[in-house]
Order: sequence, then C-alpha cells, then structure tokens
Amino acid sequence: MGSLLLDTLLADIKTAMKAQDPDKLTALRMLNAQIKDATVNAGKEPTDEVVASIVAKAIKQRQDSVEQFKAAGRSDLEAKEQREIGLFRAYQPQQLSAGEIEVLVKAAVSETGAAGKKDLGKVMQALMPKVKGRSDGKLVNQIVMAQLGG
Repeated sequence: MGSLLLDTLLADIKTAMKAQDPDKLTALRMLNAQIKDATVNAGKEPTDEVVASIVAKAIKQRQDSVEQFKAAGRSDLEAKEQREIGLFRAYQPQQLSAGEIEVLVKAAVSETGAAGKKDLGKVMQALMPKVKGRSDGKLVNQIVMAQLGG
C-alpha cells in the first residue's frame, strides 16, 4: 500500500541534499529513521496513518524540548527545535482548530451522556479516534474539561 507522506519525505530529503541544506537534511533524515525503525524494522507497512502518528510524536518531543530549553535560557537550541517542528508539520494532516475540536467535544459529550468531570474518560475515549493525529491531546483534554465544568 505504501505511504504518500513517506514518499514526500523521501523526495524532500533528496531536495535538501541537492540544495546542500545540512540542518534540514539532518532533521528529515532523523524523522525518516524514526519512521523506518517503527515500521520496516518492526515488520510493519509504513501507512500514512502510522507515519502521521510518528510525526506527531516527533513534534511532541520537540515541543517538550522547546519548553525545557526556554526554561534553561538556551534560545539557540530552542530555535533549532522550533525549526524542526516547522519542518515536520508538513508531514502531518491538517490540524483541527479549537472551534472544530469544540464541536466534536460537544457531540462526544451528548453521545456519551457525560455529566461532569467523572465522565472525562468516557468522553475522551469517544473523541480521540476522531481527532487522532489532527490535534494535540493536551488541547483536546483542556477543551473537554472546560465543557464538563472543570
């Protein structure tokens, strides 16, 4: 079946090689290695869904690093991580806006009959398959908590 996202990534690696852009090339090769490790080396087919989840994980790791570098006053490393996040976003599906997430949350709350914070798990379980890979889990959780009166 293959992955269109992976094909795009490989083409971008070639372009970065030809353009002699070492920072972009290193970041894209690192992402490709993570994808390869999680798919080919594990005996799995690299589908768009799998590639998107690996990209989301790589972005999350870099966002955590940005926070740590910011706290440590390392603006040079923070900027490098921000550039990589920007590069990796090209291999993610279109992200949902907060408004779109709110609509899905309201639907999930009414679908599950959730009445308060104690029903957070039910709502998240119904909601996550709909938003997986298209939004940050932390943002989804905050919106759900706001809807449930948290």
